[in-house]
Amino acid sequence: MKEMTVHIELQNTGDPGQRAEICAAIEHALADRPGEWRISIIGSRATDNWEMTVHGPKGFERSYVLAGAAGEHQPHAIRNLLLRLLPVSQT
Repeated sequence: MKEMTVHIELQNTGDPGQRAEICAAIEHALADRPGEWRISIIGSRATDNWEMTVHGPKGFERSYVLAGAAGEHQPHAIRNLLLRLLPVSQT
C-alpha cells in the first residue's frame, strides 16, 4: 500500500473547534489518495472569503475561493469541494 501524507495549514479561519473539524474532513477526503498532499486555507481579514490551495503528487495544483456567504466554510462543504477538485482516483 502506498503512503499518504497530508499537511494542512489554516490561518485566519476563526473558531478553533471548527478548525479541527475542517482538518478531519480534509484528511477523510484524502484518506485513499497516496502521496504527499498540502492543503492551505487562508482567511481574508477584509472579506468573508477563504483562499484554498491544494498541492498533490505529480504536480497537482488547484486553487479555489471559499465563500462564507455560500456556506463554503463548513467542514462538509470543504470536503465535498475538495473531492470534486481532486483528479480521478487510480486505485
